[in-house]
Amino acid sequence: MDFNFGAHQHFPLTDRSFLNIVRRDIGKIAEAHGLTETETGKVNLIISEMATNLLKHTATQGGELLVKAMYDEKGHTEGMEMICLDNGPGMSDPWRMMEDGVSTFGSMGQGLGAIQRMSDFFDIYSQRGLGTVILSRVYRKGKAPKSAARSEYAFKVGAVMVPKPGEKVSGDGWALRLSHQGAYLLVLDGLGHGEHAHEASLQGIRAFQQHPKHTPAEMLRGIHAEIKRTRGAVGAIAHWNAETASLRYCGIGNISGRLFFSGTLKNMLSYNGTLGMNVPTTINDQQHDWSPGHLMVMHSDGLKSRWDMSKYPELTRHDPTLIAAMLYKDNTRTLDDTLVVVVRASV
Repeated sequence: MDFNFGAHQHFPLTDRSFLNIVRRDIGKIAEAHGLTETETGKVNLIISEMATNLLKHTATQGGELLVKAMYDEKGHTEGMEMICLDNGPGMSDPWRMMEDGVSTFGSMGQGLGAIQRMSDFFDIYSQRGLGTVILSRVYRKGKAPKSAARSEYAFKVGAVMVPKPGEKVSGDGWALRLSHQGAYLLVLDGLGHGEHAHEASLQGIRAFQQHPKHTPAEMLRGIHAEIKRTRGAVGAIAHWNAETASLRYCGIGNISGRLFFSGTLKNMLSYNGTLGMNVPTTINDQQHDWSPGHLMVMHSDGLKSRWDMSKYPELTRHDPTLIAAMLYKDNTRTLDDTLVVVVRASV
């Protein structure tokens, strides 16, 4: 089973005059991907509540919405994913604030509760001084994943991928290949940004999806051979083996990988080089344990390198996409495409 995931569309929102435009554009995305009138109505209401919260709480700090369609393994639309990034003051008890009538702003306090009720999946993270991230998903009829779905893979994965401001496509890319023994995850960053970087990543993903499932180092060599006619890319592959409870990793260039377990941080090492141009004669995998509670973050250089997970109490307990969104909110450079992929071992 192979997966290739698209980018989020980015909607900055600091002025009420843009609210109707943002709501209209996101509604068109939902309709274009086959959501029914009722499902699109849910999306519109969630976006309205998210945007209203942003405009109330981020008058000077700013905020944004990230939106994308979700797809199943056959490429069919599953639904819509919406993320609200709020750089306001944050809340000490966000779950209490979702009770109708409770508000930090003196309003009726119905926004967060309404978003949760209309969502098929909902998660929120907020801390005083750190702002708030809200994750909402609306699924098409019959497409919502069952609670036990994919549990045999022993991990959960989520990501945020946003093109450089002003670009329509991302030069970053990622893909996932699943099997009953585990999974292979590829993260790529085409050199530069725009269409040519996007094409380099797409060709790298195609090579990854077609290459026999060998070691990460061998698969990276296969990608290197296949993208020589592009401008090149940096990339890394992680392989989780459920049978041996192990993780193998190999990287070429400045894709960052960090492994978190039992309060410990381990930085993954990558070789110097560029896929499609020049790679070292000898490259080998690193091998680590992979057990329940372990968490891995892989990202392109669109994210600042000096972020600190310890800054966010209890964040690792949340959905992997929400974790990626929080790291993006506080650490994106905004001068390049940004990709953050988070993988957590399931209990």
